[in-house]
Amino acid sequence: MAAALALSERTRGRTAPNPNVGCVIVKAGRVVGRGWTQPGGRPHAEAMALAQAGESARGATAYVTLEPCAHASPRGPACSGLLVEAGVARVAVALGDPDPRTDGQGIARLRGAGIEISERIGEGAARRAMAGFLTRRAKGRPQVTLKLATSLDGRIALASGESRWITGPEARAHAHLERARHEAILVGRGTYDADAPSLDVRLAGLEGRSPRRLLLSTGTAPEGWKAVAAPERIADLEGVDHVLVEGGAETAAAFLRADLVDRLLLYRAPILIGAGKSALGDIGLTDLATAHNRWKLTDARTLGSDRLEVYERA
Repeated sequence: MAAALALSERTRGRTAPNPNVGCVIVKAGRVVGRGWTQPGGRPHAEAMALAQAGESARGATAYVTLEPCAHASPRGPACSGLLVEAGVARVAVALGDPDPRTDGQGIARLRGAGIEISERIGEGAARRAMAGFLTRRAKGRPQVTLKLATSLDGRIALASGESRWITGPEARAHAHLERARHEAILVGRGTYDADAPSLDVRLAGLEGRSPRRLLLSTGTAPEGWKAVAAPERIADLEGVDHVLVEGGAETAAAFLRADLVDRLLLYRAPILIGAGKSALGDIGLTDLATAHNRWKLTDARTLGSDRLEVYERA
């Protein structure tokens, strides 16, 4: 299942409104098929893996990160039906599909065909891998990741506004990888006016994965950008299940005040700035008690001389 989850990450940010699913088919201890949801949502992971496995799928075990779909579509057949037709003996599923067109029906079809089912294998990791799809289903909006690159004392720039570069090349490369895993990236008007950011992905081989550019503004967006009038309006974005908020301090605070941040990427450089620009504006906090127990650390690593910490909603 870990291998299937790794495959599902290949097209995170490119499959909406479909989930980014991974599938691995194993027979006699050997992988005979691998698949992941393709850009645009089709083919599905199971269809890709079964096509690769061919006749070797008969009697095999399929590891799938999301319950195989039960509904036929003009774009392709139901994956639960494909698995039945292929004659797999067992299907291990990480997570049930909340889509009402499947929601339990995919597993029921497999069981009805005599296929052994193992459920909730790697469930927590699957929820994290498909958080954008699940957030859209549960809350009617994309998953929001807030990225902050700060000094040790929580500054994002000098008092003059100079901010290039607080973090080193390794941390910046990781941030570009994160961009490639989101359908859209958002900054505020102040950041746009001060920095004119391109917000593209500048990693070899991933240049085509640059996300759509959003501007938090009630005014008109420049060419190549889309204006979003308020944080809550991200719910109106079509084909967007992951939004990366990159700046600046007031925009970050606006999303936190609206309680729309699901994930924090905190890059910290081993420098002190002192009298500089704070990472956040007013987030509406009225007492310290409510600040506690809101975030849990899910990852931490060293990137060159910098430190990355990833937090998710508790």
